[in-house]
Amino acid sequence: MIEIISGTNRPGAVSAMVAQWYQALLQQKGVESQILDLIELPEDFTVSALYDSSGTNKGFNALAERLRHASKMVYIVPEYNNSFPGVLKAFIDGMDYPSPFKGKKCALVGVSSGVQGGGMAMSHLTDVFNYLGMHVLAQKPRLAQIEKNMANGQLTNTLYKQLLEEQVEAFVRF
Repeated sequence: MIEIISGTNRPGAVSAMVAQWYQALLQQKGVESQILDLIELPEDFTVSALYDSSGTNKGFNALAERLRHASKMVYIVPEYNNSFPGVLKAFIDGMDYPSPFKGKKCALVGVSSGVQGGGMAMSHLTDVFNYLGMHVLAQKPRLAQIEKNMANGQLTNTLYKQLLEEQVEAFVRF
């Protein structure tokens, strides 16, 4: 099972839409996946599920368990302040040891309202995953100015569609 992580807990985030598009592309390839939207995180997880409270928050534990059992992961990475969202970092930091990331494979898709497409965000997240022993697919589409490249909840940019399709193809083989 491939787990697609929408990397923000922001209500109404474009990342959740991109996660759905990605899931549809995987489905076309006959690959099973599910979406883990960080909006599902318990509101108090940074105090009730981390550090000395590790393992005590049932809501957090259920989401973390999904990553433990995922065969691969896809992260939809929105750009926040030239990096990835703090909620995603806190979620990663809340994982137990040994890391559920070690030896697994993942793909990253950058999303931004600006012109960089989340390039720095994906670079920072790649560093974190490399440290944790995860293998990151080198092909990382950057969906810049995302709001200008979608209409009625659908991606309108032909190049972006092509980049996602190419990444899905490479990720399935990865």
